[in-house]
Amino acid sequence: MDEPLQDHSILEPNGQEASSAMTTGLGFWIGQRINAVGNPRRVGTVRYVGEVEGYAGDWVGVDWDDGEGKHDGSVGDVRYFLARGERSGSFVRAKNLSSGISFLEALHLRYGSESTKEEEEEMYVYSTSQKHVSIQLVGKHKIQEKLQHINELLNASLSYLGVSSTEPSNEINAVVPNLKELDLTGNLLSRWQDIDTLCKALPALEILNLTNNLMDCKIPYIPSLGGIRVLVLSNCGITWNQVEELKESLSAIQELHLMKNNIQIIVCASNARGQGFDSLRVLNLEENHIESWDEILKLSYLRSLEQLHLNRNKLRQIYYPLDQRMTGSDFSTKATNIRPFECLQCLLLGSNEIDNAASIDSLNLFPRLMDIRLSDNPIVDPSKGGVSRFVLVARLAKVKFLNGSEVSQRERKESEIRYVRLVMSKMQSDDLEEIQRFHPRFVELKALHGIADETPSSGISGPQKMSSGLICVTLKCVGASMGEKQPLTKKLPSTVTVGKLKALCESFFKLKGIRLKLFIQEQEAPLPSLLDDDMIPLGDVGVSKETTILVDEES
Repeated sequence: MDEPLQDHSILEPNGQEASSAMTTGLGFWIGQRINAVGNPRRVGTVRYVGEVEGYAGDWVGVDWDDGEGKHDGSVGDVRYFLARGERSGSFVRAKNLSSGISFLEALHLRYGSESTKEEEEEMYVYSTSQKHVSIQLVGKHKIQEKLQHINELLNASLSYLGVSSTEPSNEINAVVPNLKELDLTGNLLSRWQDIDTLCKALPALEILNLTNNLMDCKIPYIPSLGGIRVLVLSNCGITWNQVEELKESLSAIQELHLMKNNIQIIVCASNARGQGFDSLRVLNLEENHIESWDEILKLSYLRSLEQLHLNRNKLRQIYYPLDQRMTGSDFSTKATNIRPFECLQCLLLGSNEIDNAASIDSLNLFPRLMDIRLSDNPIVDPSKGGVSRFVLVARLAKVKFLNGSEVSQRERKESEIRYVRLVMSKMQSDDLEEIQRFHPRFVELKALHGIADETPSSGISGPQKMSSGLICVTLKCVGASMGEKQPLTKKLPSTVTVGKLKALCESFFKLKGIRLKLFIQEQEAPLPSLLDDDMIPLGDVGVSKETTILVDEES
């Protein structure tokens, strides 16, 4: 399967495909990146230049990045171009469009005059956790007093200024020779030649952010990216084929961000598997369209990879490539003496479609994995048959950070105890092989925490048999405003939800008007655990036949 093309068809009114290199008398050409005059944040691509039936004069047909146009490129019964969305296209007079400004013009515009508060808020780079980190503007007050001091600039943000071209590299170097970090988010750059010019002009450049610049599909020659440590190409229309082309020039790359590029498959050169990206520590593929874990396994050779960001894709399962047959490829990690994902410590899988416990258990096989995100997957949504956090903690033996929060030793112990009791309460068989297949850590955890088997009742029938299936819980009020109330012991069906139990406690203890929160207290656990999901049944949170539940009030 070939990688889908990222560009869109460009049509003449007669339906014939137009040449993207065509230049018109209006000064715009098909495929050119432009922005609205007076609003450099409103960016689009020229898809048609010429007359429009029923309207006087020449028009420029634009496909807007934000999707806020008026039509799909057709007016009446005539199609002039094919827009990406049903209403992302519009026709605009040439005078209302800008073809952009040069790099040095933008630099002088941003740093040669007093900056506004809004501009200062835009001066940031992305951290490895994709948070905005404010840029330190070295010598900024001097820059604004005397423009010649602009050469002191180490970090620069020229985001959304309409940059579409560059001056010769020697001219740029003469102005900002020491620049280390450069943010060009949301500009009109598309030619790889311009990126090459910038990198040659800025020998100290280490961090380059090109987010929201729609780059050309073809790379005429490899740009000089040897000094770049952090490269952000999010929403740039990049394919993995292009990544492979750029790889040989990214000898120092440590972080590569490729969000929102509609990447579906990872195409690795057959003669380069296991080669390149030797220093890559962070790879961000969030918000793409990757469905198969087999595609991700093609990255298992990256020997230095520590963080892999895969949030908001379409992955349904995970497994660890124990041997060549499981990878579905001709790549054998044994042949390269590399363990798959041997250095991976952080794997972000939030907002995918993972729905099976086997995928969770397979994460234990990754040699160094300890930071995992699984939020917003069906497997962690109890309303869709998923499991609670304590089950995830118990099943993931090495995890230290789960869904962004630290797993303390106390939480781990409590979770493992609750998990063992939950499994014991649901066991339908004494077959250890079957139990091990569905709950790989059960036997280990049961022995670790010294949890004894519950003695099964026998020879019971009728009402006694029915009552033996109930959960016996002791309810204790501990809230400061609840007053002194005697504990109550109740027998409840295991199907009663946490939310229903809260309502029952209001009635049992006459606590009308008080918002309640419940904690489960295990004998082996040092501290009680919060029952934070109102929809989950008591039987699914590890409540055994004799359990104490603390009733507290919301703070």
